[in-house]
Amino acid sequence: MILKTNTGFDKRFPAGQSIPSRRHYPRVDTPQGVWVYWHCKGLEDTSRVRDLSIRGLFVETAEQRDVDATIRLDFLVQEGQIRAKAVVRHVKPGSGLGLRLIALTEEDGPRLVTLMTRLHSLSRSPHQVEMKASVHFPGRTWVTEQKKV
Repeated sequence: MILKTNTGFDKRFPAGQSIPSRRHYPRVDTPQGVWVYWHCKGLEDTSRVRDLSIRGLFVETAEQRDVDATIRLDFLVQEGQIRAKAVVRHVKPGSGLGLRLIALTEEDGPRLVTLMTRLHSLSRSPHQVEMKASVHFPGRTWVTEQKKV
């Protein structure tokens, strides 16, 4: 299937107004300090995480992997050990891999929520509301509280 993006004028969105994202979970840009160690079909690498959401991330790497390949991740962050399993959703040659998180250990779920909350607080403007983060995987959900800042 080929998807095309129409870059022409759209009457539903006046000039200067952005088209809504199709993402279900907002992504947060990460500072230089967020890295993952990953393993996929015999290849091991350490990569910078460009952006992250509760359900996915983009890792910067020159390595390419097939779409739907399974990758094991170990986040290298101050929140502690966060291990996850992901699948490759898209490949940008020379740039990196878009990954969808598919599994997370029970003890690492709260750490991922803490990481997302920290990253969101670093990127928000003073008048925004702090993100309410929740991680949902089969049989388990982790949630943080939403706070007005």
